[in-house]
Amino acid sequence: MSRRKRARLVLEDGTEFEGWTFGAAKGVEGEVVFTTGMSGYPQSLTDPSYFGQILVNTYPLVGNYGVPDDALDEAGIPLNFESGRIWASGLVVSEVAFVPSHHASVRSLPAWMEAQGIPGIEGIDTRELTMRLRERGVMRGSIRIEGPAPKAGFRGFGLEPESAASHAVAAVSRREAALYGAGGFPRIALIDCGAKNNILRCLLSRGAEVSALPWNASLEGVEYDGVFLSNGPGDPKACTKTIATVRRALAGDKPVFGICLGAQIMALAAGADTYKLPYGHRGQNQPCVDISTGRCYITSQNHGYAVRAESLPSGWELWFTNGNDGTVEGIRSARGPFSAVQFHPEGCPGPRDTEFLFDAFLSQVRNHVEKSVPSGTEPAQLRETGLAREPSLARGPSLDREPRLAREQRLAKGLVR
Repeated sequence: MSRRKRARLVLEDGTEFEGWTFGAAKGVEGEVVFTTGMSGYPQSLTDPSYFGQILVNTYPLVGNYGVPDDALDEAGIPLNFESGRIWASGLVVSEVAFVPSHHASVRSLPAWMEAQGIPGIEGIDTRELTMRLRERGVMRGSIRIEGPAPKAGFRGFGLEPESAASHAVAAVSRREAALYGAGGFPRIALIDCGAKNNILRCLLSRGAEVSALPWNASLEGVEYDGVFLSNGPGDPKACTKTIATVRRALAGDKPVFGICLGAQIMALAAGADTYKLPYGHRGQNQPCVDISTGRCYITSQNHGYAVRAESLPSGWELWFTNGNDGTVEGIRSARGPFSAVQFHPEGCPGPRDTEFLFDAFLSQVRNHVEKSVPSGTEPAQLRETGLAREPSLARGPSLDREPRLAREQRLAKGLVR
């Protein structure tokens, strides 16, 4: 290991924390945010929603199980990461492990970050840092390496803060459309605002065909049965083209489901408002309450914006709320098959207790297609539509046909009443 350099984390309010570098020895800027997750750093760092942010881990030791390999699944999707690269601008920890211990580890966290040009700083009091962010809200900051002081101002991305945020989704979204699971059913149009890989995995493992589209793509000319709005970074109000596309989709009758940024975009398309949270929800232990049943789920989250509950227009209702601060965690329409959640049902990292929402959405889509099939359709024609296919569940034991269909119908009722 080469000689380590002294480094400082400097917040825009003037507060400084001193530590040591790991990863790439270079300075960066970004919005300083914290996550309460105890593990899952390979997935968190590669989550596109962390674009432009310096991530602070509240858990004291990070990197002890190393970093896995770059293996791909049969669809060409990385098995162990949520995208093809690290999107966070930097990482702040109390202590980093340079010598990991895990059977699946092929490199250390510092070595991985250095190879990808991402700096880290360790040896600071992350407890004090987190308390400051909680008290004063997230703020911009910079990691500065020992040496001559940089010029004043926060311009590490070559962009002003507002401009960096407005270009966030454009920076992380795919550039061209791609088709996954060709011939599967139902056909899902995935609007990629920075989609995590496990969203694709969850849809494909259930037999769907997925047309992954850039954030600013139109649905015109796309053959689909349902629309899925992905997660992503930044202010949802900057995604004007996506909002317009979703508004047109909501005027139709095909099911639309969104998560994280997708939930905020759906709310804006419906006529509601969004706002920035003081310090956001980031981690794998956020409690969310289904207000129709009172049941609480522990969820994975990564967002800095939320929907204003009082701004929901007529015909829309709250679905989930946050058990800690009461903010909106899910919305749904009482007039059509449109719903969204602020948390991540796909986990990665974190619990997948709400992954059944994928089953419910796909069941809703299949039901819609079935109703659209003309009466008297022959079995052979029905097979051609894909309705006769039985999707597999991502986890759990095999279920025979009747119990599974009954479960899907029950779950679908939870989406639209």
